[in-house]
This record gives sequence, C-alpha cells and structure tokens, in this order.
Amino acid sequence: MATKKHAKNAPAQIRDREATRRQLIRAVGDLLGEKGFTGLGVNAIARQAGVDKVLIYRYFGGLPGLIQAFGQEEDFWPSIEELAGGDIEAFRQMSLEEKLTALGCNFLRGIRQRPLTQEVMAWEMVQRNDMTEELEIIRETRMLRFAELFLPAEGARVDLMAIMAIFGAGISYLACRSRKIRWYNGIDLESEAGWQRIETAVGQMVKGIMAII
Repeated sequence: MATKKHAKNAPAQIRDREATRRQLIRAVGDLLGEKGFTGLGVNAIARQAGVDKVLIYRYFGGLPGLIQAFGQEEDFWPSIEELAGGDIEAFRQMSLEEKLTALGCNFLRGIRQRPLTQEVMAWEMVQRNDMTEELEIIRETRMLRFAELFLPAEGARVDLMAIMAIFGAGISYLACRSRKIRWYNGIDLESEAGWQRIETAVGQMVKGIMAII
C-alpha cells in the first residue's frame, strides 16, 4: 500500500522539484537585474526564491551549477536557431554573404531584446568572477558551435572568426551603451531608425569583405 502511495505522489514531487528549479533560476535573473553580480550569492538567491538554500546544492550542485542552468535555460543568450533566423535548413542554403549579414542582424536583434543580457555584459567589464566566467563559456561555446555548423572551416582569404568578433563586439557595445546613452556618432540608439542604420551598415561591411574573399 505504501508503495502505491509513493508512486501516486511521485508526479507531484517531480512537479514540485521542477517548480523550485524554475524559481531558483528566475531568482538569479531577478538579482542580476537589480544588483548585478555583487548581489548574487547562495543566501540571496534562496531568499529571493523563497526556498531553503540547501536546494541549490541538491538540484544544481552549488552556485556554479545554478549559474550554468540560468545561462542555458533562461533565454540568456540567442540560440543557434535564433541566430539562424528561425529556420536552420533555410540558413544552410544561403550564400556566405547572406549568412554573415543575417548572423550580424539576428545577433543585434537578439541582444536588443534581452535587457538583462545587456546588464550582465556591462557588469562583466568591471566584475570578473566564477559566475561571469561561467556565462562567458556558454556564450563562447554557442558562437563557436554556430561557426562550426555554418561557416567554412578553411579556404577563405580572410579570418572569418576575427571578423565575427569585431562585429559582435561592436554590436554588444552599442547595445550596452544604449541602456544609458542615447547618441553614438550621431546615431540615435533609442530609435528604430538608428538601429536600422546599424543593420544596413552590417550588410555593407559584409559586401566589402566578400569582395576580397
């Protein structure tokens, strides 16, 4: 009889565990948005989530595991599908010029839609610790995987990864800057027209690169 009761309660226990996991992951995002990495600790996260801190160790193995789960599960960074525009097979069929242009524009839109990611990227410049490094690994792994899937490994006359780094850094900087400062080089970072100018420039730069490949 006890066995049957245990089996009956198992689905509820699984649901409770998943709900608690989600509470803890959301608490990480809430604290990052409010206080940055300086406010992120086991006690603070547990308090924000309204659960016992022992559950952080039980479900995630500790704070690094929770941060990793946040980076992977909480839509922190644009997915490969999002960077490809939502249709991976269609993206595969594009020319290299089309891929690079689409990647730049999709990355730009993805970062703009993630205010918390912008906050974290800004914090990373002044606060380096195990948590920032964990999120950095997630980003780097995802971008390298994207390049592995869609960009030529050899044969190009230019360093595509270095070019992508410059594009990504420029877009990231402008997105982070737009949180506090409206203008950059006469471009209005608070207007859609200003960001459309940036997207157009991405396409123009890619065309120039393709001319020498």
